[in-house]
Amino acid sequence: MRISASKNFFTIVPLALAAWLCSSGAVMAQQPASAPDAQAIFAGSCATCHSGAQDSRAPSLEALHQHSPESVIQALTGGVMRGQGAHLTGAERRALAEFVTGQKLSEKTRDTSIGRCPAPPAKFDASRPTWNGWSPTPENWHFQPAAQAGLTAAQVPNLKLKWAFGYPDIAVAWGQPTVASGRVYVGSQNGDVYVLDAKTGCTYWTFVAGAGVRTSIIIGPRKASQGVPAGHNAYFGDMNGFVYAVDADTGKVMWRMQVDEHPQVRLTGTFTLFEDRLYVPAASWEEMSSSDPKYECCTFRGNLSALDAATGKVLWKTYTIADTPKVIGTNTQGTNIFGPSGGGIWTTPTIDAKRGLIYVGTGNTFSGPDQPLTDSVLAIEMKTGKVRWSFRGVEGSDVSSGFCRFVVGCKNGPDLDFGVTMVLGHLPDGKDAVFAGHKSGIGFALNPDTGAVLWKYRAGLGGTFGGMQSGTTFDGKNVYFPNSDITNPAPAPGGLHAVDPVTGQRVWYTPPVPPLCGEPRNGCSSALSAAITAIPGAIFAGSNDGGMRAYSTKDGSILWTFDTNRDFQTVNGVPAKGASILGPGPVVAAGMLFFNSGYGQNRGRPGNVLLAFGVE
Repeated sequence: MRISASKNFFTIVPLALAAWLCSSGAVMAQQPASAPDAQAIFAGSCATCHSGAQDSRAPSLEALHQHSPESVIQALTGGVMRGQGAHLTGAERRALAEFVTGQKLSEKTRDTSIGRCPAPPAKFDASRPTWNGWSPTPENWHFQPAAQAGLTAAQVPNLKLKWAFGYPDIAVAWGQPTVASGRVYVGSQNGDVYVLDAKTGCTYWTFVAGAGVRTSIIIGPRKASQGVPAGHNAYFGDMNGFVYAVDADTGKVMWRMQVDEHPQVRLTGTFTLFEDRLYVPAASWEEMSSSDPKYECCTFRGNLSALDAATGKVLWKTYTIADTPKVIGTNTQGTNIFGPSGGGIWTTPTIDAKRGLIYVGTGNTFSGPDQPLTDSVLAIEMKTGKVRWSFRGVEGSDVSSGFCRFVVGCKNGPDLDFGVTMVLGHLPDGKDAVFAGHKSGIGFALNPDTGAVLWKYRAGLGGTFGGMQSGTTFDGKNVYFPNSDITNPAPAPGGLHAVDPVTGQRVWYTPPVPPLCGEPRNGCSSALSAAITAIPGAIFAGSNDGGMRAYSTKDGSILWTFDTNRDFQTVNGVPAKGASILGPGPVVAAGMLFFNSGYGQNRGRPGNVLLAFGVE
């Protein structure tokens, strides 16, 4: 009997193996051929686990022939194999799905020429309203002032859907959009970077990276040199650790370099461009890969690199763990254990120009002794890369990864990263503070000179998927903390908090609302796990329930709600649907609101649509 396309064929594989397609960690070429060699991809990256050997619990190639290619795509984009799928381009995933099933994909899953703009874009105009990268300013308030927003709180209830864009190949909606020069730049799980017309959604051009692109795109001016004319570059990273600089008008590659060669590296935090330097954070898949008892866990160390924006040259590189990992033992299967490791940087670097500092958040230790700069806020000197101060958000040990289940006496820590981008706020009393949201459910205000705690505010219960997951916002009056607690059944997940930035006292609180997606269940709750965005008078917050809501900054009342849980007719003809809104947040520029819907990770439901709204 054939299994339907809606059934994820990897559900028969235990998570321990499904988290790591093969222990080789092969990295695909950064310039994929137009017709990928699916047999070579399978042999290099899949055959170890899917060999059909007696001791393998992964389905054999023969067994995979009983499934549809659509189910393979779904497994590699929103299912348990999404980690492995992120290292592939859309073309490679399509070829692999057809090879392992022996069937052709429906043409509906493919990209087409539908929705192409009739003419190239006008020359880049930096004077137009912009939302550039993670936040409009390098202090990362995630706030758009009135002149750039072009949208008032009074107009928010009149927002209407203007267009929808579908990500091909069932690719999960991933990257936060960038708006510049009347265009929308957005990366995708496919590895495709799209440049769209902001008003109509038509496609100007597409760039194919070597793996999934989760970072936002950041645009910066380019000086003329060695025959290259002056213009603007677009910078982004992929899931194989490569950093790209491409011409913002044409997509032509200016330079490309691999900032970290670890086979499990992934670039998730958007880069920060400041004074001709590009600051690039690096994280890793090893927490998932280590669920395979044959995987030698772990050797990745989180790091921040400063690159020359003109050339990609590394000016300095700072590791969150000082010591190079070495063998420290074996697990119950006889596989070597390496350590210390971990401390990935998931967040966008925040600039403090006055103090010459960069603020980043780090994740937990993976293996070996608990490391002092993990689960921390780091203040790093811009000129040298030296850590000036650190603040740790947890007490006691937090060593956590999949390998622990294969080590006698091992107990995973609470997995309490600083996964939220830091905010450098200027307070009404003339002082500054670093606002740091934490997975423990606590929001901290830190002294930017020393890292000392000024105050702390509890917004949620916290946990692996609890507390603050992706991003907070600051509007100069209050700091706003969204709460996830997506796995905590009571009280209900979610809730938005407005906090006085000087005292840390609550200004208002809006409790979670009943989920739009129906009865609460896995993937359907009111958790606020996505980054939130402020304009004067309103805060936009997406939810796990598929709703985008606007809250009044005065009292937290809900001004506007849009339910994305449906199919959308798209400008590019790709079938698309909305679902959970997690991860990156909405952006506002020139009177329009843009956000992705459908995030099939971290207890979310997958979808594949970019939505654009304006006022009638």
